[in-house]
Amino acid sequence: YLQVLESGGGLVQAGGSLRLSCTSSLLSSGHAMAWFRQVPGKEREGIACINWNADSVTYEDSVRGRFTVSRENDKNTLYLQMDSLKPGDTAMYYCAADKRRYSACFRPIRESDFGTWGQGTQVTVSS
Repeated sequence: YLQVLESGGGLVQAGGSLRLSCTSSLLSSGHAMAWFRQVPGKEREGIACINWNADSVTYEDSVRGRFTVSRENDKNTLYLQMDSLKPGDTAMYYCAADKRRYSACFRPIRESDFGTWGQGTQVTVSS
């Protein structure tokens, strides 16, 4: 039973924007949610996290100021607005739910804190 589903990836030119979405019933159950990304041969890195009521939000340094994470719990949907995209943002992007309920977000965003994952959506930024 798939509990997390990402969408919105695609091909965009450098400087452009994309908005990723993630649907999961866990958003209405008090779970913090995060976005991770991974390129082949590298570890998956957490880039944005938002807690259940959006009063705890963290970003990895390379995306802060360009990416914005948000959530609509009544729609069970998480978003990642990505602006000023760079070729270095090319990766598979994953949505994940924290294992715990009502937890805050921390830096670094640790993969081990998140227990439910989607299958990912590919983002490719051309130069």
